[in-house]
Amino acid sequence: MATVALDRESFATTIEDNDVVLVDFWAAWCGPCRMFAPTFEAASQEHPDIVFGKVDTDDQRDLAAGLEIASIPTIMAFRAGYLVFREAGALSKRQLNSVIEQVKALDVESLKAQATTPGE
Repeated sequence: MATVALDRESFATTIEDNDVVLVDFWAAWCGPCRMFAPTFEAASQEHPDIVFGKVDTDDQRDLAAGLEIASIPTIMAFRAGYLVFREAGALSKRQLNSVIEQVKALDVESLKAQATTPGE
């Protein structure tokens, strides 16, 4: 699956409606973003079971601000609607694949239990 552009309207539904979603927050003027883009695109082809979303922080300023994106690129990973990974900076192919495998391996029931247990 190729990457999909996300905006304020599609961001939440994409996260809620898909099991695993990776999101790349980027801008056209950002050198590290341009360097990371082919790695992210290649991973989207290698993992068709995952949604790979891209948010142009210049075009989607309100969304980026609401998610407190202070540095780009920032990568977020969601599993079953839960944010499970967030990191600023471009990842290597090896690092991105490691994140993908770890996110896929997460126990969804454990995530739900942690989210509903007060004080944890």
